[in-house]
Amino acid sequence: MRPRARLIYNPTSGNEGMRKYVGDVLEELEKAGYEASAFQTTPKRNSAKKEAERATADGFDLIVAAGGDGTINEVVNGVAPAKKRPKMGIIPAGTTNDYARALRIPRDNPVEAAKIVGKGQTLKMDIGLANDVYFMNIAAGGSMSELTYNVPSEVKSIFGYLAYFIKGAEMLPNMHTVPLKVEWDGGHQYVGEASLFMIGLTNSVGGFEQLAPDAELGDGKFTMIIVKTANLAEMLKLIALVFNGGKHVDNPNIIYEKTNMIKVERTDGKRLKINLDGEYGGKTPMTFVNLKHHIEMYANVDEIPDENLSSNYHSQDDVMKEVETISKADLDGDGKVG
Repeated sequence: MRPRARLIYNPTSGNEGMRKYVGDVLEELEKAGYEASAFQTTPKRNSAKKEAERATADGFDLIVAAGGDGTINEVVNGVAPAKKRPKMGIIPAGTTNDYARALRIPRDNPVEAAKIVGKGQTLKMDIGLANDVYFMNIAAGGSMSELTYNVPSEVKSIFGYLAYFIKGAEMLPNMHTVPLKVEWDGGHQYVGEASLFMIGLTNSVGGFEQLAPDAELGDGKFTMIIVKTANLAEMLKLIALVFNGGKHVDNPNIIYEKTNMIKVERTDGKRLKINLDGEYGGKTPMTFVNLKHHIEMYANVDEIPDENLSSNYHSQDDVMKEVETISKADLDGDGKVG
C-alpha cells in the first residue's frame, strides 16, 4: 500500500496563482511515491488547521502546506498536537516565505518546490509552543513587530518583504519601548524597557538571514533577541549592523541568547500583543517552549549551509557510513557484537 500525501493549499496566497499548479504539484508527489490528493482552504477561520487535524488523525503519511507562512503555521498547529505526526512538506506561495527560505526550498516555482519531496531529504525541525499555540519560525512582541499587522495583503502580494521594510522605515520615528520582564534558562532574566523581543527557530526573519546569523536548525534552542532601545539614531545603527554581517548581536542595546524556554510579561500590568509567524497569536503573559525535533520536514538539505545545520544532524550517507564503521569495528569473528 502506497503512503498517502495530502496537499493543503491556500488559493489566495501571494499572487493567487497556486490554483493552476495543483495538478503539477500532485504529479510530483506521485513521482515521489505518494498517493496524493488535495484540499483547497476556504475563508473560514482555521480551515487549513482543521484539515491538517483531520488528515493527521486519518493517518496520512505526509501533509504538504502550500501558501504563505500564515497557512504553514495553521497546518503546523493542526499537526503538532498529535502523538503520531506525519512528515510535512512546504510549497511557498506567499509573501516573505521565511520558512521556505530557511529550508532552501524554491520560492518562485511551486512545482520545483514540490520536487524537494522527491529528493528525499528531511530535517527533524523544532517547533515552538506559545502557551497553547504552536509556531514554526518566529514569535515577537513590541512596537517593531506591530508592522506585520499594518501591511495590507494586496501590498504584500505586490512588493513582498520589501513592503515590510518600507513599513518598518515609516514606523521608526514612532517607535517606543514597553516595560518587560523576560526570563529564560538558568534563572536569567531581563527587567527593563524594550522596543522588541523576538524568538526565532531559524535564521530567516522578514526576508533577512542576518538577524539570527548563527541559528541552527533542529538544535532544540530558540534564538532570543531583545532590543532595549527605541532611539532613532541607535535603531538605524542596529539596522546597519544587521546588514554588516549580523554584528548587531554584540551591541550593548541587544540581548542575544540561546535558550529552550522563555517567559515574557509586561511589568506595568498591561498586556502585550504577540506575533506568531506573522499573525496575531495572543497576549502576554506568555511562556514559550522549544519542542525539539517535533516535526520531520522535507528540506533541500544539501543547499543549507553547514553552520545552520544542527551538530546533531546526520545525512542518510552519514548514517550509512556510521553503520558500516560500527559493523567493521564491533563485530567479532562469529558475527556477534563484541
